[in-house]
Amino acid sequence: MGKRALQPTQGAAKATPRKAPARTARPADALALDRVIHERARLGIVSALAAAPSLTFNDLKRVLDATDGNLSVHARKLEDAGYITCTKSFDGRVPRTEYALTAAGRAALARYLDHMEALIAAARRG
Repeated sequence: MGKRALQPTQGAAKATPRKAPARTARPADALALDRVIHERARLGIVSALAAAPSLTFNDLKRVLDATDGNLSVHARKLEDAGYITCTKSFDGRVPRTEYALTAAGRAALARYLDHMEALIAAARRG
């Protein structure tokens, strides 16, 4: 799903970038979805964080109706991808884990949503 660089043809002058034509999604495009975000729990985490500046572990657990282990595994995967940040602190003696969406995470979510919209539009046309 990365961007392709324009390659000049042999002997041709340097290619000028042009705006890409509107993409028509094909069924095979579903295989190119961002697998980090596409998993249901991770999509839920990223979506919830897109709607709030940050959320605590307990907030996300409640919103997603997830177990501690399930949430922490999926949050770690998103953190490893650079899509969310995790800040640990203490509120008195009680540990507090807070998550926030990074700029890369927000951009990945936007790409994912655009991709899904293209697939839906293609399915409706099909």
